[in-house]
Formats: sequence, C-alpha cells, structure tokens
Amino acid sequence: MVQAMIQISDKANQILNIVKARYDLKDKSHAIERVVLEFGEDFLEPQLRPEFIQKMKERQKEATVKVKDFNKHFGLK
Repeated sequence: MVQAMIQISDKANQILNIVKARYDLKDKSHAIERVVLEFGEDFLEPQLRPEFIQKMKERQKEATVKVKDFNKHFGLK
C-alpha cells in the first residue's frame, strides 16, 4: 500500500466526506480509493483492463482454423 500526503480543495474534501458517509467507509483514504477505482473503470480503455487481458490469454490457447481466402470464407466481396 502506498501512502501519500495530498492537498485538496474544500469542495473535494466535502465530496470525500459525502462518499465516506454514504458508503460507511472507515476513513477518507477508503473514500479516495473508492472514487478513484470507480472512475478508473470508465477511464481505462477496455483493452487495458485486467479481465480483458485474461480473456485474451485464454483465447490464445484455443484451437485455430486456417483460412486461405478470408473474403471467400466469410462470404465477402
């Protein structure tokens, strides 16, 4: 776990207090973590998410099919 001293505005402090109370969190550190992780879900691109990487690793192990002509195989022009 990383420790950090931060400076935040009064408004940000007020929001953290609301998050802390709403989710019955122990302290503001937990509130910051919750906000960051929640924001991070939307912020990270899908291909960077750990579950996407795991999914791709599993697919790498699947059997493959050789296709000579992609367009002909899939009925494309």
